[in-house]
Amino acid sequence: MKVAVYGLGRFGSFWAECLYKAGCDVIAYSRSAHEMPEGVRRAEEEEVLNAPYLFFCVAISALEGLLKRVGEKIGRETVVMDTCSVKIYPSRWMKENIPSAKTIIATHPMFGPDSGRDGIEGLPIVMCPVSAENDDYRAMKGLFVSMGLTVLEMSAEEHDEEAAYSQGVTHFVGRTLNQMGMKPTPIATQGYRNLMTIVEQTCNDPLQLFYDLQRYNPYAKEMRLSLQVAIEKVLNALRREEG
Repeated sequence: MKVAVYGLGRFGSFWAECLYKAGCDVIAYSRSAHEMPEGVRRAEEEEVLNAPYLFFCVAISALEGLLKRVGEKIGRETVVMDTCSVKIYPSRWMKENIPSAKTIIATHPMFGPDSGRDGIEGLPIVMCPVSAENDDYRAMKGLFVSMGLTVLEMSAEEHDEEAAYSQGVTHFVGRTLNQMGMKPTPIATQGYRNLMTIVEQTCNDPLQLFYDLQRYNPYAKEMRLSLQVAIEKVLNALRREEG
C-alpha cells in the first residue's frame, strides 16, 4: 500500500515511520528541510497529492488554508485523511475544498511520539467517515487494525465533545501545571510522578497545538467553564473549613 504524508513536523515524522514499520511504501512532503524518517522517501508535492492514500499532518490552524491552495490538485482516486486533534472543522474543510475526492476520512490517532514511543499496539485511533463508507474506508480500517491499533468509529461531533473533556482538559491541566514550575523531586509520590508525566507529554507538543485544541473544538469553552466552576467549589470548601 502506497501512503503519502504531507507535513513532517513532530507528529508527521512519527506517523510516517509508523506507517513504514507497518509495511507501507511511504512517501512524504514537507516545505521545511526535515530529516526523512526511517524508510520514508522524500517526494515532490504533486506526487504526494496524487498518492493512493494521503494523510495531512499539519497544524489545525494551517489546514484550511492549505486545503484551499491544494484541494483541486489532489487526485480523483486519492483517499484523503487528516490527523487533527479536533474533527468537526477539518471534516468540513476537507469536504468543501476537495470536491473531486472519492473518499474522505477524518482520523485522529489518539497518541503521539511520547505516548507511542514504546510502540503503538493497543492504542486508539478514531475514524470519522466524511464521505460514505466504501472499500477505501474498509481498506484503511484494515491497515489500522493490522498495526495493532484499536479503531473507534464515531461522528466528528461525538469525537469533539468527548475529546474536550479528555484530551482538552489534559492539555489544559498540563500547561497550567507547567506554569506553576513543577519539577521532579526525590520525595514525589506516584500521583505526583503521574502529574509530571502529563506535563512532559503535553508540553513536549508545540504550544500551537494547545491553542488549536482550545480554539477549534466547539466544546472546549464549556470544558474550561466546568473546570473553573469545579476549582471554585473546592476553594470555597477550603475557605469554609478555614473559618
